[in-house]
Amino acid sequence: MIMRSLRLALSLFAASALTAMPRLSVAAATDSTPLPAAPLAQDDFAAALARDLAAHFNLEGDLQVELPRSWTPPDRLAQSWQVQLSEYPALPAGAMLVRCRVLADGVSASDGTILLHASLWRDVWLARQPLVNGGIFDPALLDSRRVDVLHEHDVVPASVGDRTFIFTRSVQAGRLLTWRDLARRPLVRKGDLVEVSASEGMLSLSMKGLAMQNAAMGEAVTVRNLDSHKDFTAFVVDENHVQVRF
Repeated sequence: MIMRSLRLALSLFAASALTAMPRLSVAAATDSTPLPAAPLAQDDFAAALARDLAAHFNLEGDLQVELPRSWTPPDRLAQSWQVQLSEYPALPAGAMLVRCRVLADGVSASDGTILLHASLWRDVWLARQPLVNGGIFDPALLDSRRVDVLHEHDVVPASVGDRTFIFTRSVQAGRLLTWRDLARRPLVRKGDLVEVSASEGMLSLSMKGLAMQNAAMGEAVTVRNLDSHKDFTAFVVDENHVQVRF
């Protein structure tokens, strides 16, 4: 009698446990539901071209491309569309002629050249107040503005700039900063005595030399030996300090 009651209790417990277990729906368990066939959307095509061009040219910023008005999508439906560029322009520009192939479910749907109008949006530096020739670069003197750098040429991105730069000419307030307005601040100046160091293995030496030109960090500079009056090349590593590399 006791064993029969125990078996009945176990069977009731098992039934209740199975009832309480969550049930997986068919939709949740089936992740391979095929996508419906659809035409190639213009926005998807333009976005694919922009991604490919940005990767090819290693562009920073938001690249946007505009298709010509005459563009029409391939006359078919597909579950999967692929865009492959096979010919690129030499440089990114506001107008670019590219050759691309469109695959519909892995089958070629179109292949030809297309003229794109492009814009590349980046934050660049703008003079907040007048900048003086020879002044040290200071972000506090500047504002940033988002512009199309394919049309505003040679502007300086807002991600660039520190106190190793100086202004090479006066800049009016409200004007975009260009690379012609900046240069690396010379750490070695022509006519100054500089510390020259050299090392190879366990051997190291230092001496004084005469700088024959201006040079910024990392740049090569001609230095004259004060005893032999012979010139040699060294590289700027710090303020009035150069290094000879073997």
